[in-house]
Amino acid sequence: MSARDPQETATVAAAAGVKKVRRSWDRVLVSSFLAGAYIAFGGMVAISVSSGLDPATWGTLPTLFTGAAFTLGLILVVIAGSDLATGNMMLVPLGALEGRLSLGDVARNLTLVLVGNLLGALFVAFFLAVQSGVIGSSSADPGSAAAMTFDRLAGIAHGKASDHSVWETFLRAVGCNWLVCLAVWMSMAASSVGSKILAIFFPIMAFVAMGFDHVVANMFFLPAAMFAGVPDLGWGDVLLNWLIAGVGNLVGAVVFVSTSYWYLFLRDDDPGERDAPQASSQDGAQDGAQATAAPKRP
Repeated sequence: MSARDPQETATVAAAAGVKKVRRSWDRVLVSSFLAGAYIAFGGMVAISVSSGLDPATWGTLPTLFTGAAFTLGLILVVIAGSDLATGNMMLVPLGALEGRLSLGDVARNLTLVLVGNLLGALFVAFFLAVQSGVIGSSSADPGSAAAMTFDRLAGIAHGKASDHSVWETFLRAVGCNWLVCLAVWMSMAASSVGSKILAIFFPIMAFVAMGFDHVVANMFFLPAAMFAGVPDLGWGDVLLNWLIAGVGNLVGAVVFVSTSYWYLFLRDDDPGERDAPQASSQDGAQDGAQATAAPKRP
């Protein structure tokens, strides 16, 4: 099967957004827990591969290594199948723009998915990152792997929680989810696992390398730093970052992807004459929804 063109991708994306809302709450919660954990795994490996690289020697290359490693998170979300809030911020509003979902449907789905993502990210942060010793502590032997991962996490956490103004964080979050949603969108156009991974890799690597803010990734980095004992970091800083990053991510998804592509490819269509293309078995992996043919509306 060849790759979908943008018109077909938009149709499949809208159908996927509707399907997400029509699942039972318990399935959505489990699916979103998994997505939060997968993004946290991406964060863990990103810290591991970029720790101990002195910027005086390596320059900005550590951010490139961080971004390349972090792509694991969304690859797991898309290929294995789960619900990530930042992807749902694009797909579910697209279903609403098509008139097939209400604003209440959108709000309920995004709220439940954010809760599940948070639980999954916190689980990995506490048990698999800190309690396992993968992320060290301030008391770790200097030069050890534990000390290097602790220092790297501390630098990331302080950079996100205190080094930027509210306006800067908001804009970084807008740019982040514009790229994340493009990664999801392009993966929906792809027809094989390999091409989906390639579609995901470059946008995700780019947003991480540029230091943009992803609310679910920050649900891992910031609590992990708190659990590991990173100094000068409080829960007030964490909650403010989540709020601003979440709003920015929503704006990036709805304004620059959902609304833009709805206007370009779906706004003037007669929904009674349009069917979604048949989806391959992998297409449903886009943040947890299998993209099946869109049903005709009366």
